[in-house]
Amino acid sequence: CEILSSLPLQMSLYFNVYFFPFWWLITVAVLYLKYPALSDYYKFILVTIMILVSLTELIRLYLGYVGNLLEKVPELAGFWLLTLLPQLPIILFLLFNEGLKIHSLERAAHIIFAAFLSFQVVAAFFTLRRMVNTLATRFHRTEFHRLEEQRPAPGALSPAAGSGSRGCWSPEG
Repeated sequence: CEILSSLPLQMSLYFNVYFFPFWWLITVAVLYLKYPALSDYYKFILVTIMILVSLTELIRLYLGYVGNLLEKVPELAGFWLLTLLPQLPIILFLLFNEGLKIHSLERAAHIIFAAFLSFQVVAAFFTLRRMVNTLATRFHRTEFHRLEEQRPAPGALSPAAGSGSRGCWSPEG
């Protein structure tokens, strides 16, 4: 049995699990410091983003671990979608929106987190593609063997094709 899990993806997930609490603490500490200087809508946006990223990251990392280690396509696909859609755009927004008055420590943390997410999107895509192709091949092979077992032996007559049935053409005439 071929192992379909991706070691680079798993290593990235492992390091991401340890980096995320540091990213969260840095982001919350800097948010606390710059909160009075922000406009009201940026205050609301940043608090909403922190809640959304925190919840999504926990679910995303769990799905990544389960999907990669147990070679489960639905979980890995969920991980890939959660990485691609909410997480990566949010981190890029935090990294490039100058209206947020980005601190240099905060920028460094966002760059590292964005690098993790970008690598995981690419690695999960290729891992998913390999898993789906391998599982499809296994399925087709299993179906082929099942059909081969159901097929009658070449010398055996089927009940419908008896020797004296009417309406059947035979070379004897």
